[in-house]
Amino acid sequence: MVLGKVKSFRVSYDCLNDSNVPVFSSGDCVSGRVIIEVTGEIRVKSLKIHAKGFAKVRWTESRNAGSNTAYTQNYTEEVEYLNHKDILIGHERDDDNSEEGLTTILSGRHEYAFSFELPQTPLATSFEGKHGSVRYWVKAELHRPWLLPMKTKKEFTVFEHIDINTPLLLSPQAGTKDKTLCCWFCTSGPISLSAKIERKGYTPGESIQIFAEIENCSSRMVVPKAAIYQSQTFYAKGKIKEVKQLVANLRGESLSSGKTETWNGKMLKIPPVSPSILDCSIIRVEYSLMVYVDIPGAINLSLNLPLVIGTIPLHPFGSRTSSVSSQCSMSWLGMGLPERPEAPPSYAEIVTEEQRQSSLDVPAAREDLNGPLFAYIHEFRFQPPPLYSEIDPNPEHARRTEERRLDACPSR
Repeated sequence: MVLGKVKSFRVSYDCLNDSNVPVFSSGDCVSGRVIIEVTGEIRVKSLKIHAKGFAKVRWTESRNAGSNTAYTQNYTEEVEYLNHKDILIGHERDDDNSEEGLTTILSGRHEYAFSFELPQTPLATSFEGKHGSVRYWVKAELHRPWLLPMKTKKEFTVFEHIDINTPLLLSPQAGTKDKTLCCWFCTSGPISLSAKIERKGYTPGESIQIFAEIENCSSRMVVPKAAIYQSQTFYAKGKIKEVKQLVANLRGESLSSGKTETWNGKMLKIPPVSPSILDCSIIRVEYSLMVYVDIPGAINLSLNLPLVIGTIPLHPFGSRTSSVSSQCSMSWLGMGLPERPEAPPSYAEIVTEEQRQSSLDVPAAREDLNGPLFAYIHEFRFQPPPLYSEIDPNPEHARRTEERRLDACPSR
């Protein structure tokens, strides 16, 4: 009998979203099929799948052990998140070449379903970095007698959801700094920078509204700028490796001496980037917004505002909070005082004449209460309050009261 050949061997996922991209979260059920297309008839010992998920870091450092001796130190670490095995055809033993227990697959296309549940514990989001990665995949192995195993592997994406609709991530971020430039014995005026953003949490595709005020009292021409940075931190064997990458940036207008520039919500869009990774023990991915002043011939004046890139976007009620925050942003920069409060309504606007007259009729049961206490209560209850005024009607009384207070508490 002439054995057939395997024409196609691959893994396919049953996607849960409309984009047909395999994306899952902790606790989700991952399901799919192993697809085999054969020409002719083949005999199979087993068809297995192995689902794996792990975070792994690796880097090398060169070190000198002496004048003529150098060596390379490797740093590696791994954390496992998923390890699932299943047999779709056949049995566990596949190391022998006996003809017993073989399964015949006829010519054509065949699909073998599989499914497993991701752990309920928090998982690290899929990530590819300079010195490490977080990967999830399903590998299928087809074992046949007298032949090497056929293998195929396909990755899937895991998102550990970060909801930015929390008080911590909805809180505004702000800061203020100034810098004085010196050149030998001459000192120029200061350069000051104030910046604020509406919240700490954003999702990819959103634009960050930057409210800032830059004042240049130095003698140099400066340029205000802003940039989003991604910081990758890797941990292995007690060592730390850090990588910082530019994600997006913008540039303001050049600012000459004595000039001030104000950003009333300057927009900086977040491109498609990986969400923040904050719960992995060996890989950490963080973001920050740097608002800075580029100073020629000197160290830049910069403010770092922390960001968290999440996966669950802002809810409608959160946008109202952001809107209120943006309206107050420039008053914060100018440190302006609140407006004068509006006067309360007058007594006549609240109590009608009929209500006032009816309240003057004291019940008969109380006619025998003619003491001074009831007279005081009666007068306080039914007389209208004084007209609203910002001016103290008894300034002399207030002055005497303050003098008595000072006499009672002599200064040291």
